[in-house]
Amino acid sequence: MAVAAGDLHVPLVRDGVEDRVAVEEPLEIRVGGAALAITMRTPGCDEELAVGFLAGEGLIGPGDDVAAGLTDDLAANTIEVSAVLRRDPGLRRFYTTSSCGVCGKGALAEVAAIAAPLPDGPRVERSLLAELPDRLRQPGFAATGGLHATGRFSAAGELLCVREDVGRHNAMDKVVGRAFLDGELPLHDSILCVSGRLSFELVQKAAAAGAPVLVGVGAPTSLAVAVAADRGLTLAGFARRGGVNVYAGEERLLAPRPRALD
Repeated sequence: MAVAAGDLHVPLVRDGVEDRVAVEEPLEIRVGGAALAITMRTPGCDEELAVGFLAGEGLIGPGDDVAAGLTDDLAANTIEVSAVLRRDPGLRRFYTTSSCGVCGKGALAEVAAIAAPLPDGPRVERSLLAELPDRLRQPGFAATGGLHATGRFSAAGELLCVREDVGRHNAMDKVVGRAFLDGELPLHDSILCVSGRLSFELVQKAAAAGAPVLVGVGAPTSLAVAVAADRGLTLAGFARRGGVNVYAGEERLLAPRPRALD
């Protein structure tokens, strides 16, 4: 099945009826000619993905020159980044699946080493956080039901950037990478919203990008909550049907937590 670069989904005949399925292919990220990471992703915005991944791991940061030396060979599913890394990844190499990111590798100490405690950032209405998932544009998900999305919003709730990918962490990397390439990191005045659950990896990436608020449609994990609290990030989950649960950083909310009914 031929897939054009940038296609989020392709046709597939199922039971005699044409269906649309999300595209999933590997991408090898190289730095200085050496393989650093392999991820299963949906092709498209691969420069953003590579740069966002490196930023999320604390290997590059705001002000670093990476755009000029960025070349790609998408036919071979590899992308080369020319950059001076801020720290030596050593012998460790990253392999990420489209479902879970670098599962289990993190700890509070590691996140603290690459992400400073977050500033106060914007104050937001609880009701706005509940609305953000409905403001995400997800045409790929609408066509396939198989893509995750991350959106970057202003403090007023304006959608600034959205990316879809078969991997939730890839969608986040693409949004962060776009901001990096545009010179807009750190994201101290932005809100990030994801279409699924809130895993440790997503909180780490949001904190590394300097985003003070992260909202998700689904539930957080225990380590996600711990990292958010440690870095001073507002973490909100189950944002749906006008409601939202806040697990860390409630001091940024303008409206108080609703009182329980008697």
